[in-house]
Amino acid sequence: MASSSSLFLLAVLLALVSWQATAYDPSPLQDFCVADMKSPVQVNGFPCKDPMAVNPDDFFNAAMLDQPRDTMKSKVGSNVTNINVINFPGLNTLGISLARIDYGPLGVNTPHIHPRATELLTVLEGTLYLGFVTSNPNRLFSKVVKKGDVFVFPKAMIHFQMNLAHDKPAAALSSLSSQNPGVISIANAVFGSKPPISDDVLARAFQVEKDLIHWLQSQFWENNNY
Repeated sequence: MASSSSLFLLAVLLALVSWQATAYDPSPLQDFCVADMKSPVQVNGFPCKDPMAVNPDDFFNAAMLDQPRDTMKSKVGSNVTNINVINFPGLNTLGISLARIDYGPLGVNTPHIHPRATELLTVLEGTLYLGFVTSNPNRLFSKVVKKGDVFVFPKAMIHFQMNLAHDKPAAALSSLSSQNPGVISIANAVFGSKPPISDDVLARAFQVEKDLIHWLQSQFWENNNY
């Protein structure tokens, strides 16, 4: 049986491979472009920090991704820890990011999409039911995966994961082919948008009464996705 540390190392190596094979961000025109988060300049991405001011810490993040996260406070029983250009400026222009996903018993990473990235998920612990749905006619590709397994979610496809254990946590590490993959949580977007989508539109779309739409819109739609 592979140890947790070896599986973690495997997941990181897969992340590097996926960056080379599936990166969608523009290729860099220089060795690096550490994001200057204080710059007033607005560009597609982030402007570069002065190369002479760059230091080794710009390429380091003490993320502690080997440590479990708390899932008890989440209504859906999951917790996503992002490592992207927003909190790791050294990733700017490199076309890659990471996320650790922790699942409580029966916890769900709810259906969502990453509009700018393919995702490669490695199971670190536990057993997950996961899958993605294609564009019309909406074919579902799903599978039960276990510790050490790898599954890929193509760019911009609706996808999800669920911990199948009633009494044990699970965890996964995802690599994404963008420094800033973005996320659209389906339930949040449909029923929790600000301002809300017209109840006439939603009632007709879902073929239900408006009272049900109003009830769904009144719920607190938690956004725990990366």
